[in-house]
This record gives sequence, C-alpha cells and structure tokens, in this order.
Amino acid sequence: MNMQEPRKTLEYDVLVIGGGIAGGESAINLANLGYKVLLVEKDLSIGGKMILLSKVFPTLDCAACITTPKVSEIARHPNITIFTGTETRKITKKGEHRFEVDILQKPRYVHIEDCTGCQLCEEACPVSVTDEYQYGLVGRKAAFIPFSIASPRVAAIDIENCTLCGACERVCPTNCIDFTMTEEEFLVKVKAIVVATGFNLFDPLKIPRYGYGKFRNVLTSMQMERQLAPTRPFNTVLRPGDGKLPDNIAYVLCTGSRDKSVGNPICSQICCMYSIKQAQLLMGALPMADITIYYLHIRAFGKGFNEFYVQAQDMGVEFVKGKVGKITEKENGNLILRYEDVEAGTVQEAEHDMVVLSVGVLPNLGISDVFENEKLELDPFNFINQSDMLASPAKTSIEGVFVAGTASGPMDIPDSILSGGAASAETTSYLRRESL
Repeated sequence: MNMQEPRKTLEYDVLVIGGGIAGGESAINLANLGYKVLLVEKDLSIGGKMILLSKVFPTLDCAACITTPKVSEIARHPNITIFTGTETRKITKKGEHRFEVDILQKPRYVHIEDCTGCQLCEEACPVSVTDEYQYGLVGRKAAFIPFSIASPRVAAIDIENCTLCGACERVCPTNCIDFTMTEEEFLVKVKAIVVATGFNLFDPLKIPRYGYGKFRNVLTSMQMERQLAPTRPFNTVLRPGDGKLPDNIAYVLCTGSRDKSVGNPICSQICCMYSIKQAQLLMGALPMADITIYYLHIRAFGKGFNEFYVQAQDMGVEFVKGKVGKITEKENGNLILRYEDVEAGTVQEAEHDMVVLSVGVLPNLGISDVFENEKLELDPFNFINQSDMLASPAKTSIEGVFVAGTASGPMDIPDSILSGGAASAETTSYLRRESL
C-alpha cells in the first residue's frame, strides 16, 4: 500500500476475530439479531480446522456436512462482512462501546468477485509446492484453490513461489488475476470484539525421539485426518514412505500433552477421542488392518464418549497402557516402538508399519499483544483468561472483549459451538447496555 494513501475507515457493531466454528457461530447469532458484523480470518477460507476433518466423535457425523451449510449461511448473510487473508494489527479501546482496530488485508492477487473457481489457472501453473491444506502429504500449484469446499471457493496466487510466468493470466476466462494488488490497511471502528482465534497443534519435531520429520511413515493425527476426509489427497489410506496400504497402525497418545518437558502440562481433551474415532474409521477403510493405541489414561468424559471407547474395543482396536520412549525405523520403512508396558512393568518393543502421533492442543499466541492500552490477560497456560469462568465464561479482562471457542482452552466441537453462542449472548447483553 502507498503510505500516502489515507486508510479506509469502516464501521461495524462487532468485530469477530477468527472464522472457525466458534467465531462463525458468534457472528451468525449476532447478525441474526440485526448487528453489523465484520468477520476477520487470517486464512484464505473460513471454516477453521473443522472444515478439514473427516467425521466427528462420537456420532461419526460428516464434519464437512455440518460445517459447509453453516459456512454458506455466514457467507450469504447480509449483516456479515468477511475479510479473509487478514490480520489484526492493533486494537485500542477509546471508551465504553468504542474500539478502534487496525487490520491488514494481504493481497490474494485474484479479484474474488470475478473468480468462478474454474481451476484453469491451477492447471496451467507450472510451479508445484507443498500443500499446507493437506498437511504436506501432497503438492499444490502456486495458483490454487485452497481446497474444494473452501469459502470463498476462489483462487489465490502464492506470490512467494510464483515465477510470474503469466500462464495463469493467459487462461483465466474472467481476467480476475491481478499482480498489481497490494496490501490494504483499514481502520475499523466497532462497539465490541469477539476473540475466536482458535488453537495450534503441537509440533512433534519438538520430540525428536519419535522420528517425525525423519521417518516418513510417522504421521501426525491431522495428516491421518486428511487421509480419511472426503477431500483427501489419495483414494485410500497410504503409507507416505512408499505408497503401500498399511496393515498395522499404531497411535501414540499424549504427544505434546500432559508433558511439562515440552511446555504443555495440561490435557488437550480431544486427543483420546479423535484417535478412537480415527481407529474406527480405519477399520472401515482398511478391514484387514490391526490398530493399536498406546495410552497413559483414556479420558472419555463426554456424553456417549465411554460407549464410543467400548465400541472401539469391541471392534478389535487394541489398547496398550504404555509410555512410548522411542521410535526407530527398519530398512523396509516399518517402525519399532520401544515402550514401557505399565501393567506388566516391563520394557517392550513392537513393530508397526505406520505410526500416528496424536498431537495435543496449544494456544494460538499473539492476540494479547495487539491490545494497546488495555491488557488482555492470559491464564497460566497462555490461553485467554476467562475472568468469570462459571457465571460468564465469555468475559475477558477487558470490558467489551469476549472470547469464544478454543482461544480460552482445549475443547471439542460441541463445546466450541456452545462457547461461540455464549460469546454472542454476552456481546448482545453488552451492546444493549449502550442504549439504556
């Protein structure tokens, strides 16, 4: 952006930061009550991590079937404006019901309103890079649609890897590709803010003894999730190392959870259940495969969760109470797990042809730093602190700023949706006090 240009000023009732399932729930509830909402998402699509999942536990309902109608409703709502590829840079509280927010929208190099999603640019592009939406399992082009059910389903140009060869421009039927696009800064004036910045997944490179990044047949749970999802990279579940069908798969629970040595001493709440879910789905996708889950404790605390756990046992999933100490690789790509068998009190070894690391939930850091004159307090684990967790769980340390979903701590999808609803209710109550 030319620094001589004045910033555009926008005015809304509420700013929702984060377009995942919790932020989307808050936005649509507020919009249905007549409030004008600006939904800001740093990614190229709204829908968060849920839109990339296979099914949800314990019902095994299709995640995309739940998410896409909600995402479509958000995208079409007359009271919601969506900015994707946008970061929140600075938030200043000017007074009661008065916030000024600096946001930066990065160029997509495609005019959203003109793109038809035809993917001709993708076919013409000669550059291939790793696909972050498939968690590195396959590649994508430098001109690409993020994933098939993205919202907006519009192309983007990965300018860092683009060679500026012009192949995409030449085939675009609507001439919507524009390499002259630049960053745009906006000053947004709002009366209230909902923070729904979600969570990050633990990086298993921090536990080198598990061999992630070194042994190709050691995957994260999100990589396995993509292999099971309808928009998956392959037609079936494959070993990344050699493309073979696995028939003996291990799960290592608590990878990056309940572990002070890697800086995350708390339980992530969802890992046991999503691992059991994936195990059940794998037994459907690969009927001859053996699935073993290495665990410390199974925490099946929610409605129907324990029954779901028992169902997995009945299906033949093997549960081993053991702490995995080290993973090594054989010449054929198979993996040897060395673990402490807690019940037997001995150290054992087992061979598997694929290992899935059930990674934990970490806070999405950074949002607290953008508040200029008020402090957004964090809890001891760096999630946003809920100032009145029992009576008003959406309230934060700043009056008029509310938190939704996993920005406040680990939780599953139903709880995230409930949290988004609570945030919208608290925001509505706060806004209505303005007119009293």
